[in-house]
Amino acid sequence: MHSHTNLGITRDEALDMMREYLKAENLQKHSLATEIIMRRLALKRGEDEDLWGIVGLLHDLDYEETKDDMPRHTLRTEEILKGKGICQEITEAIKGHNADNLGYKRERSIEHALTCAECITGMIVATTLVYPDKKLSSVKPKSIIKRMKQKEFARSVNREYIRECEKIGIPLEEFAELSLNAMREISDVLEL
Repeated sequence: MHSHTNLGITRDEALDMMREYLKAENLQKHSLATEIIMRRLALKRGEDEDLWGIVGLLHDLDYEETKDDMPRHTLRTEEILKGKGICQEITEAIKGHNADNLGYKRERSIEHALTCAECITGMIVATTLVYPDKKLSSVKPKSIIKRMKQKEFARSVNREYIRECEKIGIPLEEFAELSLNAMREISDVLEL
């Protein structure tokens, strides 16, 4: 399903904006991986793909500026997006993935989706990099699940956040497979 709301921004504009604010290549790749997982989640759930995709693409827009001050993370993005007249639904969803630092609870599907999507990218990349060929095509969904259970592996990746997929009715195994397949679609961009 394509956009039925006026988002106030196109995908191309969002892409340019992401590249303008995020200079680090790994953050650009993380944003693109999050976008494609969000698009596939939207498709699966019959949600607005453009809305969910742009939320994924822009979710860390202010990260380079706020990474040392996590309670400001996403609030700076809110200022930037408001200034450009971008629909509030995008802004609110983006703030949702930092709800813990902002002092509130995630309620909406799109917030849970963004949280699990952006976190699983780290687990998938870390898992891919332990393979000899470092290719997404070699990774199996069950390897991702197995690695999640190893506390010392990719320590910085929050497992609880990944499990929020269950809050939108998608079992972990299915979510790992959907996310892996989504990232494979842009493996050339991700260089994995």
